[in-house]
Amino acid sequence: MEINTLAVVGAGTMGLGIAQLGIQHGLTTILFDLRAPALDKARAAIAASFDKLVLKGKLTVEARNAALARLTCTTALADVRADCIIEAVVERLEVKHQLFKDLAAFNSPATVLASNTSSLPITQLAAPVPGPERVVGMHFFNPAPVMPLVEVISGVATAPAVADAVEALARRLGKTPVRAADAPGFIVNRVARHYYVESLLVVEEGVAPLEVVDELLEASGFKMGPFRLMDLIGVDTNFAVTSAMFNSFFQNGKFRPSRLQQQKVDAGHHGRKSGQGFYNYELGAKS
Repeated sequence: MEINTLAVVGAGTMGLGIAQLGIQHGLTTILFDLRAPALDKARAAIAASFDKLVLKGKLTVEARNAALARLTCTTALADVRADCIIEAVVERLEVKHQLFKDLAAFNSPATVLASNTSSLPITQLAAPVPGPERVVGMHFFNPAPVMPLVEVISGVATAPAVADAVEALARRLGKTPVRAADAPGFIVNRVARHYYVESLLVVEEGVAPLEVVDELLEASGFKMGPFRLMDLIGVDTNFAVTSAMFNSFFQNGKFRPSRLQQQKVDAGHHGRKSGQGFYNYELGAKS
């Protein structure tokens, strides 16, 4: 099984990053979103990223132009046809179920349906989809063009050839793939969850302000403190992953979501993408 054409559903931070990887590495790529302004923003962000690579001498102008020519943006789901389709939409099972069922209707049975989910079980995602054997997890990390790791997750029904093809695709995109079992949070998010959960608990209990927690952990060797990292990932996305894992582990207390984070989500303080999260990015101060 060989993947030569790619489609990405969802033009948010992760979706546009995955689409950028596709066109940068020679794949004809379709980027879909229901919102035309989101697609315009994504195309501009990808072009700006390539411009930086040109300025650094890592990409020629000709290569930049050729890569951008391989990108098609659309708001019509019926246009989303490719050898492999990667969804990067909201972490809600019912949304992903409906999306995959719709995509299956427009594509051949050989089309690989990959999910960028960071927490939802692949077996559960595939269950109602026609041809569950072609459903697989392909979990990138933010920012997708930079972070080298990709988790490849097989559900109970996933065909070995499909997982092999997605692993080969990850390598073609310049990534280091690792196979993970279909367990809540897979590898990275299961291990990393406590970086966020315990840090939030420290602030909730008044042990230290969030700036101090960030500074201490960065001084200990972490590239970003937990609160700055949550703002980069998206406070809403991070909260959704924690909530999903909490339920997947049958409300195990060590994965309990934070009320502090819930308040941020309720207030619309989703991090860098909204201009305000645990930090205010317009004023440069804590929100």
